[in-house]
Amino acid sequence: MAGADSIQSKVRDWKYRTGWTLSGLAILFLAMDAVMKLLALPVVIEAGTALGFGGESTARLLGVILMGCTVLYALPRTSLLGAILLTGYLGGAVATHVRVANPLFSHVLFGVYVGVFVWAGIYLRDPRLRILIPTR
Repeated sequence: MAGADSIQSKVRDWKYRTGWTLSGLAILFLAMDAVMKLLALPVVIEAGTALGFGGESTARLLGVILMGCTVLYALPRTSLLGAILLTGYLGGAVATHVRVANPLFSHVLFGVYVGVFVWAGIYLRDPRLRILIPTR
């Protein structure tokens, strides 16, 4: 039986490390995006204007919201809440790109790609979520 426990332990470790790797990539990307918005960089203002959002104050507000959601996701105790809030934020991004008729795979679905990283990461690193949503 010791061999079976060892195999299960290795599987758990692999899932946990892979989950944190995916989550880490999502956290780094989202934190970078939030900082760019908080700094109201010219590229952010230009992109926001093209999407129908106005100015520095909107960029900074979006940056605060995104940073808050990302911090909640990064902290293990609040990661599930953070994932849910990030899903809403990313859904808004998808809807915005649909509204202005941006290209599907490069712009519209980009929020979906990030969302897959967010949820795959938390799914692999949190066994409680795997119990709640089993794969068969």
